[in-house]
Amino acid sequence: MVHRRRPSKRRILPILSTFSAFSRTLSLARSASAVRRKVFKPCIRSRVPEKENRVIERRHNAKSVEFVSCTSDYDNKEENQQEEKETIVQADFGFFDPKPGDFHGVKLLLQNYLDDKPWDLGGFVDLILQQTTVGTVVKLDGRDEGDEEHGEGDDEEDLYAIISALNFGRYFDHRCIGEFRQFLLGVCTDENTKRKLRVLLEEQASNVGLLVSQRFVNCPHQLVPHLYDALFDEISWAIEDEPTQELRDSFRFKFYLLISTIYEKKCANQQKAKSQYDSDEPIIYIKAEDEVLHEMSSFSFTFPIHDSKFVPHELKNYRTMGLVMIVNADFIPEFREKLKLLLSDD
Repeated sequence: MVHRRRPSKRRILPILSTFSAFSRTLSLARSASAVRRKVFKPCIRSRVPEKENRVIERRHNAKSVEFVSCTSDYDNKEENQQEEKETIVQADFGFFDPKPGDFHGVKLLLQNYLDDKPWDLGGFVDLILQQTTVGTVVKLDGRDEGDEEHGEGDDEEDLYAIISALNFGRYFDHRCIGEFRQFLLGVCTDENTKRKLRVLLEEQASNVGLLVSQRFVNCPHQLVPHLYDALFDEISWAIEDEPTQELRDSFRFKFYLLISTIYEKKCANQQKAKSQYDSDEPIIYIKAEDEVLHEMSSFSFTFPIHDSKFVPHELKNYRTMGLVMIVNADFIPEFREKLKLLLSDD
């Protein structure tokens, strides 16, 4: 068998000059992140306000991506608009294989993954980091290679996103996967949907990949299509290049299961007085890809989120909900194309 050398995960992105219509809606919900963290490290010239327009510039002689953010007017804490001078913040983002040093950064990203349920999150993070052939972390790429090799720097502060896919059958007996199954079956209230879900998670577990995709709200949305391209390319390579047939087969997913968070419109009798910021959309997707995946899903269900501490005032007539989606793997090529169109639409 001929093994290909996997290309470097560092990417240079094309120029994307504006938000899509969806991304403008997403911008409204940016302050709803369950984790508040600084936007960039102190060595960067300025902090980015909540609402912004972002531009990716190509650097022909560089291996990493350069993210340029141009700020515009935004609301302050008292909800009064004030003009600010245009500020440019530049930061390099790199795609990297997961490694043990990423543990705390990934755990921080996933701390609300199952709402407020106590579970073996540390064991779950370990599974993600141990699977280095399929999976990517996004970090600020400003450190010297020597610093990284010697373990210097703060991975928890640098890590902005994680994406991976875990086979439910391969890890069936792990405590964290067992608790994950119990959580999903517990929050699914429709009996017909629960029966279908149980079949996938138990009888057909080896055909199902848990697609884990988490990122902070200040991670540039232009990176998202490239993150998913990296994941699905690596899955294709793993099917051919993993050293054993068992490992190769473990990446032949027929379905993907995803868990995410959305804002769902409240019933009329639960709504508060409307304001100029109110939307009439029944669902607001926090992550752009969820809108596409939801449309393509074989079935899905929602459940109430209890640990929703940061709901923006503009979304007072919405409630935070968990969204579970089952997507047929045959639709992934179409998903990749639609996601690129969605996030590059002028």
